[in-house]
Amino acid sequence: MASAVTRVVHRCEDAQETKNLDLSNCQLMQVPDAVYHLMRHTELKTCDLSDNVITKIPPKFAVKFNSITDLNLSHNQMSKLPDEIADLGSLERLDISHNTFISLPSCIFKISKLQQLNASNNHIIDVEVEAMEEAPSLEAVDLSHNPLAPRCHDRLAGISRFRITLTPREKEDWEDLTI
Repeated sequence: MASAVTRVVHRCEDAQETKNLDLSNCQLMQVPDAVYHLMRHTELKTCDLSDNVITKIPPKFAVKFNSITDLNLSHNQMSKLPDEIADLGSLERLDISHNTFISLPSCIFKISKLQQLNASNNHIIDVEVEAMEEAPSLEAVDLSHNPLAPRCHDRLAGISRFRITLTPREKEDWEDLTI
């Protein structure tokens, strides 16, 4: 346990100089309060929380780290994000791949500068396509390896305003009416 805590403290100290906080692979179940304290005078540019066991991000995360451009939350156990994530006004890249999302949080589409979203390898069945199409800066979305509902998959495949990556949909037996 102590080694994990030491690792987090060292990585926070590194981030005070580099402005890039890397807390990947630290066995974290959440972002420790100590991190907010250690980083209180640092304007972070990137934050990597991948490969942990985090189930949720608290609202204060967006308040404390509101200048990050890159946020990696991949390989955790998250199924939702706080609405405050929309307040990350500088965020350009968000990676929520390899989590347990069953739908895309609509707050993501309110992030004003978000250009790239990786939501692959989740359990996403449905996406608010209208909200996604209204996202102001979106350029690329990866939704591959998700069990998207056929109707949702078809609507997403029709989006042309930005690049969207989907796993080719396997037609159900009943859909193949040429038999």
